[in-house]
Amino acid sequence: MDYPAIDPVAVALGPLVIHWYGLMYVVGFLSAWWLGRWRADDLGLSKDDISDLIFYGAVGVIVGGRLGYALFYGIEQWLSDPLWVLQVWDGGMSFHGGLVGVIAAALFFARKKRLAFIDIADFVAPLVPIGLGAGRLGNFINQELPGRVTDVPWALIFPQVGPEPRHPSALYEMLLEGVVLFVVLFWLSRRPRQRGLLSGAFLFGYGVFRFAVEFVRMPDAHLGFIAFDWVTMGHALTLPMIVGGLGLMLWSRYQPAANVKEVTQ
Repeated sequence: MDYPAIDPVAVALGPLVIHWYGLMYVVGFLSAWWLGRWRADDLGLSKDDISDLIFYGAVGVIVGGRLGYALFYGIEQWLSDPLWVLQVWDGGMSFHGGLVGVIAAALFFARKKRLAFIDIADFVAPLVPIGLGAGRLGNFINQELPGRVTDVPWALIFPQVGPEPRHPSALYEMLLEGVVLFVVLFWLSRRPRQRGLLSGAFLFGYGVFRFAVEFVRMPDAHLGFIAFDWVTMGHALTLPMIVGGLGLMLWSRYQPAANVKEVTQ
């Protein structure tokens, strides 16, 4: 199958150029803001509190994502040109760096509001997957994160990569990290549960999905396989999430129940 011809530029008005990938960030932040406001009563937060939380989270995603990319995937370029990290228009964002940024934002918000960090983390977890799915769709539109060569019937030929048919790995991640993870976390969030379960389920679920897709996704060209001729940087960064998420879910079994109303309608 040929890759669908999609212009990565969504809107171009003279010097103003808006890319689909950038719009995907807007979709992620707006969906988190709307869903957070809808669930604000879960923690007794006001609508303004939710706006503050999403703003801090957005800053964490952008700053953490860029610094994470520079650290994990472009350390040599960063060392040779320290100002390169500020050139966000050249692309390059890391999910794991963004995750660290969001954790830092949640810690700041929890301290400011004098709330337990784990409660804030559990509140934020179901807000994230929609943005993850939208981001992966943006990657697909940009022909980024192509998969490895395959002969499956739904393989795509990416013109910017080569004539070989490849796994549409960005779409796999959109489905798993976006749709499936959102459905699971949202369902858990509306039922009685122990504190820490949602945070653990997010880490574990994302980690398992990302780890699996890494086997059909091309490793970063400038890094290749970092160990044993099969371990990618994605594998190395995701494995701690799987272990940490599983540990957090086990830890949650000994915690008091979260203060959330079960939705029965």
